[in-house]
Amino acid sequence: MDSEYIAPRDARLAWMSGFTGSAGTAVITQNKAVLWTDSRYWIQAERQIDCNWELQRDASTRSITNWLILEIPEGDQVGFDPFLFSVDTFDVYNTNLAPAGRILKSIPDNLVDKIWTDRPPLPSDNPTRLPDSVIERTWPVKVEQIRAQMSDNPYKPTAVLLSALDETAWLFNLRGNDIPFNPFFYSYTLLLFVHVERITEELKLYLNTSCFHSYCVQLLEYSSVRSYLQTYLKNSNVRVWVGTEYTNQALYELITPEDKLLTSTYSPVLTAKAVKDATEQRILKEAHVRDAVAVMQLLLWLEKKAPEGTETELTAAHFVDQCRSKQKNSRGPSFETISASGPNAALAHYSPSNETARKLSVNEMYLVDSGGQYLDGTTDITRTVHWGNPTDFQKEAYTRVLMGNIEISRTIFPSGTRGVNIEMLGRRALWEVGLNYGHGTGHGVGNYFGVHEWPVGFQSNNIAFQEGMFTSIEPGYYKENDFGIRIEDIAVTVPATTKHGNNYLTFETVSLVPYDRKLINTSLLSSEQLHWLNKYYETIRSVVGPELEKQGLKEEYDWMMKHTAPFLRAGASAVISSFALLATVLPSVFLHNLL
Repeated sequence: MDSEYIAPRDARLAWMSGFTGSAGTAVITQNKAVLWTDSRYWIQAERQIDCNWELQRDASTRSITNWLILEIPEGDQVGFDPFLFSVDTFDVYNTNLAPAGRILKSIPDNLVDKIWTDRPPLPSDNPTRLPDSVIERTWPVKVEQIRAQMSDNPYKPTAVLLSALDETAWLFNLRGNDIPFNPFFYSYTLLLFVHVERITEELKLYLNTSCFHSYCVQLLEYSSVRSYLQTYLKNSNVRVWVGTEYTNQALYELITPEDKLLTSTYSPVLTAKAVKDATEQRILKEAHVRDAVAVMQLLLWLEKKAPEGTETELTAAHFVDQCRSKQKNSRGPSFETISASGPNAALAHYSPSNETARKLSVNEMYLVDSGGQYLDGTTDITRTVHWGNPTDFQKEAYTRVLMGNIEISRTIFPSGTRGVNIEMLGRRALWEVGLNYGHGTGHGVGNYFGVHEWPVGFQSNNIAFQEGMFTSIEPGYYKENDFGIRIEDIAVTVPATTKHGNNYLTFETVSLVPYDRKLINTSLLSSEQLHWLNKYYETIRSVVGPELEKQGLKEEYDWMMKHTAPFLRAGASAVISSFALLATVLPSVFLHNLL
C-alpha cells in the first residue's frame, strides 16, 4: 500500500510496478500481479504498468479481499508488511478475510526490500528545531498537556505511543526533510525513536537527552522500536494508549495482553495539534498574506501570457513555485501543483507532466490548485479562471460552486459541531440543479506541516470543530472531458456573536485572493451571499494591499484593486465599466492612504 507522500526509499509500489500515483494497492501471487487504484489514476496506471500487471478499477478494500478469496485457497495465508498497515486498515481487511478462512500473516521484514538492491538511502538532512519566534508552546509544555490528558483518562494509561510522523514532529517542535512536500522525519515516540546518528549535539541539548527526570528525552535507535516496546510491556501495571487511525499494526500487534492496551481513533497528540494556539493562528494568517501575493502574481501573469498561446500547464506550475520561493520564510511547495486547463481540469487531482501538459488558451477554463510551505505556515488554495468568453453553463456552475464555498464560510454553528453535519451546505446550490462533485469538501492544514492534516475537516471520521481549527473549504464541479471548477480557501474557526446564545462558531477565511469576476453570475447570489463576498473583498484590500505596497508590487496592487471592486447588487453585472471601476476604486485608495 502507498501513502499520499512518501520518501523515494519507500516507493515500493512504483519500484515494483512502474505506477507512481499517490494511491494504490498491489497484490502479488505466484502467478499474478494486480494493481488497484481509484479513478484519478486509471489512465496513468494504464500508461505506466506493463503486461505483467493487471489493473483493477475498484479500489475498495472489499474489491481487494473478494479477489483474494477467489484466488487464495481456504486456510492459506496472505502476507503483509505491518509497518504499512494502520490498526484500522488491518481490521477492515481482517474482517473480510477471516470469516472466509484466509489468514493475514504479519511479515515485519518487507519482502520487497530484500530484493530492492539499489534502494535509495535515508535522506542526508538532519532534523532541526523550530525557532522560538514561531513557537508559543515549548515541547515540555506540550508534553505536560498530553500527560494531563493521560491523568484525566479513567483508564490511566502509563504511556502514549506515537506512530504518525507529524505527531512526534509537532510534540517536540522539530522539523525534517525526509518526506517530499512535508517537513517530517522518520520517528516513533514512546520515548523518542529516531535514527540517532542524525541528531546533532545542538538537538541533544535542546531535548535534554543527558538526564533522566520527567522532562528529559531518551533517544533510541529507530529500528529498535519493536524490541523496546516488548521490553516495556513486560513491566507490571503498564498501559499503552494508541490512536488506531495512524498507529501501525507492527507495533499494535505487540501490545498484549489486552489490559495493557488503550485505544482511541486518534491519539491525544493529534487532537491537541488540531487546535492552533494564538501564536500558531497569527503566523499562519501572516503566511497566507504573503502566499496571496504569490498567487496574485501568477494570475496577473497568466492574464497577460495566456492570450499569447505560448505558456503551458507546466510553465504555469513552475511560475507559481518561483513566485512563492521569493516570499519571506519560503520552504518550497506544500504539494505538487495541480495546473489544469480544459479537459485536464475535469480530473480533480491531475498534475501536468512534459507528456500531458496542454497549452493555455483563452478558450478554456483553467484551474490551479497550489500551496506553499513557509516557516510560519502551510498554504493550499485553488482558483479557477477563464480568459475568454465562458459559456452560460460554465458561469452557472462556477457561481454555484462559489455559493457553496460562501455558505459554509458564513454559517454559524454550535462549538462541537462535526464537519460532516454542515458539509452539505457546500453542495446544496449544485444539488438544486442536479450537479455534484466526487471529492471531500475540506481538510485540516498545518503550521509548516502537512497540507492535509487530520483529523480536521468535513468527513465522517473527522473530529468536531472547536475554536482555533484551520480547514480548507473546497467545493467543485467537473464536467468530464470538458472543464473542471474548484474554489478552495483555508479558513479558521472563530467565535460568532449571536443574539441569544453563546459558544457558537463561524469561519474566518484566511486565503485572500479574489475570485474570477467574469465567471460570477450575481443574479444567482442571495443578498447575504453578496454581502459576504463584498466584505471578503474589503478584507483582501485592507490586509493584502499593504503587503503588495510594502513589496513594491504596483502592477499587482492595481490588479488586486480592479478584481476586488464591490458588486453593487444581486443581478448586477460582474464585469463593470472602466468608469464604474474608477468610481469604486478611487475612494478606497484615498481611504487607504489616509489610514
